Amino acid sequence: MNQPTPTTPPSRPGKSAVLSRGSYAEALRIGEILRKETVGGALLVAAAVIALIWANSPASDSYFALRDLKVGYEPWHLELSLGAWAADGLLAIFFFLVGLELKREFVAGDLRQISKSIVPVAAAAGGVVVPALIYVAINLTSPETLRGWAIPTATDIAFAVAVLAIIGSHLPSALRIFLLTLAVVDDLIAITIIAFFYTSDLDVTPLLLALIPLALYAFLAHKYRHFFGMKASAAWFILLPLGMVTWALVHASGIHATVAGVLLGFAVPVFRSQASGGPDAGPGLAEIFEHRFRPISAGVAVPIFAFFSAGVAVGGWEGLGSALADPVALGIIVGLVVGKPIGILGVTWLLTKATRAELDKSFKWIDIFGVALLAGIGFTVSLLVAELSFGQGSLHDDHAKVGILAASVLAALLATAVLKTRNRQYREAEALEKVDADQDGIPDVYQERN
Repeated sequence: MNQPTPTTPPSRPGKSAVLSRGSYAEALRIGEILRKETVGGALLVAAAVIALIWANSPASDSYFALRDLKVGYEPWHLELSLGAWAADGLLAIFFFLVGLELKREFVAGDLRQISKSIVPVAAAAGGVVVPALIYVAINLTSPETLRGWAIPTATDIAFAVAVLAIIGSHLPSALRIFLLTLAVVDDLIAITIIAFFYTSDLDVTPLLLALIPLALYAFLAHKYRHFFGMKASAAWFILLPLGMVTWALVHASGIHATVAGVLLGFAVPVFRSQASGGPDAGPGLAEIFEHRFRPISAGVAVPIFAFFSAGVAVGGWEGLGSALADPVALGIIVGLVVGKPIGILGVTWLLTKATRAELDKSFKWIDIFGVALLAGIGFTVSLLVAELSFGQGSLHDDHAKVGILAASVLAALLATAVLKTRNRQYREAEALEKVDADQDGIPDVYQERN
């Protein structure tokens, strides 16, 4: 006897589904990004583990000497330590990809539709506000640590996607898209926070001068988009120098240089020009650049940053206990592990109750909870904000890093416990559907004989 085939109930009249599957093209594009970020996530974790082992080994002095080794040209204010080069320079490549992704999402992706963007955008905002409030509440009696309020607000897409790829092979594609969208919007909020709250001694002159190479970069990228798309070397020899000048001037202005990466990403056109056939003729320059530079970001820039930022001398079990007892680490752990799920799940639930939207029938609230737990992995950007908050190598920075690492591991384990169970249920449902489909294809005469 055939098992009943699971079906997707239709939405109630007057209701619109939120967190739905989206377009097929969008699902394909998201899938490709997830595959690349999975490799980057593995390299990120490996780099962090190596840094932790080295920083707590008998050869720890050599690790910190390497991290603090200064190179560069001092007259241009570019004599920086290797750790600073990784945070200010290499991480700008990561934020360039963030800028490309943000522009593509809001210009050509499913997020250009308000009905599809309102829920993940609002959920991401909730996932920023609630952890920040929790951190402030825990550190309220310690004014010198309040500056780190933004540390638990970030989600590390590479780390989170790597975990999801391992445990969630049969989860609905809409959940994967939701996680990526959360992380992208989360990055936009993080960029805004860095630009406005972690900028000191702003120098307007270099900032205004940065507009000149940035404008020229944008003009050339739009005017000759087909040329730069076809000739990879042209982008390296023409656009890259303009981008480096923009980065250097933004760095000199006092604004964190990673913001330059986002601005350069925003300056790249998403669609093909009409002369090249328009939007339907193939991928635009933003997508081409994304294909070219994502391996550099995920495979080189972010792992090197993690290597120089994650290394902290814990000081044995006693030092670990002291670090975890610090309100800084405690605020980060509770903010990421508890605040993120409350903010994301709570805002999503409120929207379904306060508006005419309802949850897509392809998954359940427990699935959203699992993804919200996964968003508590706040590795890369959280490490950057910790350094901006307290200064690299300071006691609070070291304790913040311990909190970030502990929270990210704990969030990954809790999300795995929830989503692995759900993944097994979705896999069993798919197997039943396949059996039903095979049985439905059996000739009627055969069924009558049996």
